[in-house]
Amino acid sequence: MAVYTHVDPDDLAALVARYDIGTVLSCKGIAEGVENSNFLLETTADRFILTLYEKRVSEGDLPFFVDLLNHLARRGSPVPAMIEDREGRTIQRVSGRAACIIQFLPGISLTHPSPRQCEAAGEALGTMHRAVADFTGGRENSMGHRHWRGVAQATGNLDAVIPGLQAVVEDELAYLDARWPSELPTHVIHADLFPDNVLMLGDTVTGLIDFYFAASDFRAYDVAVTHASWTFSDDGATCDTARASALMRGYAKAVALSEAETAALPLLARGASLRFLLTRAHDWVHTPADALVTRKDPAPFLNRLRRYRAADAASLFAA
Repeated sequence: MAVYTHVDPDDLAALVARYDIGTVLSCKGIAEGVENSNFLLETTADRFILTLYEKRVSEGDLPFFVDLLNHLARRGSPVPAMIEDREGRTIQRVSGRAACIIQFLPGISLTHPSPRQCEAAGEALGTMHRAVADFTGGRENSMGHRHWRGVAQATGNLDAVIPGLQAVVEDELAYLDARWPSELPTHVIHADLFPDNVLMLGDTVTGLIDFYFAASDFRAYDVAVTHASWTFSDDGATCDTARASALMRGYAKAVALSEAETAALPLLARGASLRFLLTRAHDWVHTPADALVTRKDPAPFLNRLRRYRAADAASLFAA
């Protein structure tokens, strides 16, 4: 989450007046994340999240996200509802941006999850995959394999971000282009299930949030993204095998990956590491100086990429 666009108080009051959610008490920007402008909205009735959609989220994709969250909620997944106004609309416009008011879920996001919390997150991911398997909607993965080269080119001189990064990225793109699978099980995935997109109370998952990269892709790629984001040290140099095995054990409670999917995990994790390395490098260069946002260092995902390239990388996915 982040704040790029500020909301005029009169515009906010007019927006909230369309809903049966009371009147505004406060609206505070949330600085975490990098994609959209987000605010903690408190009214006389409850707390909500106000999101203004920026950058990589296309307004035309918003009905897909609404349908996806509704589908998951009907199947018992702990996802936040997009609140409807009195006319049944969930998608609004404010301050020149598409916007939604979203249910506030209890729980906190973790910085250093324990193995038990990783196991719970893995099981929640698997349960979500089971719930979404019959979802009929679809969306191209705009941050998927076919788009990584374009992100690299749009970033500019990668060596200005990390010396030597240009050659590493070019080599990795060539490697993945030659080996990326084509026939693994596919459905809509979250594609960004970092710890800050999972809310927990103790060892219990209370919310899966921020589905704005959700798209049709390999379910095993979703596992690889989650593995890369939940099981490493802050600098990305070390994979905690206790957390990694717990994550995979939790996922296996809900979904049994095929032999082909399991064999592909190290390659998919290399792709996941490259994806976040590139988007973080891009944002490092192009984030506006006046944005209320904390830029994320791309270097830890370069370290993850190196670890997943090692000969023993398959052992990191053992349950």
